[in-house]
Amino acid sequence: MNLANKITISRIFLVPLFLFFLLVKIPYGNWIATIIFIIAALTDSLDGYIARNRNQITKFGKFLDPLADKLIVTAALVALVERQIIPSWLVVIILAREFAITGLRAVAASEGNVIAASNWGKLKTVTQIIAIIAALIELKYKEFNIYIYLMYIATIITIISGIDYIKKNRKFINSKE
Repeated sequence: MNLANKITISRIFLVPLFLFFLLVKIPYGNWIATIIFIIAALTDSLDGYIARNRNQITKFGKFLDPLADKLIVTAALVALVERQIIPSWLVVIILAREFAITGLRAVAASEGNVIAASNWGKLKTVTQIIAIIAALIELKYKEFNIYIYLMYIATIITIISGIDYIKKNRKFINSKE
């Protein structure tokens, strides 16, 4: 197993650790969870960089990397709903897009095609990570909850990204067996 895939797997192992510190009431647990989330987000960039620069891109990595991303983001969003920091409807929209595009990618893959990450998809990931970090620390300015507006922005970009993927790849939606 190459280094990039090991880093991706480590991100998956960070998910339960992240949830533990976020959901169990211990001193500084929220801050520790936030640091774990940031490390997980950084490893997402790192494993891709290493895989490309060392020519270590594998089918296993192509499958595992987006799964690891979705696990940490989903865990964070669901936990933030459980803690009543963000509304559930935002999370439902974000997860619905993730399921839809994952399904679209699976259909394309079954036909031997790969749907690469688009610029909208990359922007979606960045805005979600920023919004989640802001929500984890409950970023405010006076009485203004900055984190909720960042979540709205991330949700809007998530929707735009989903529409972009569907429009660009509708040939897979209409394809026949």
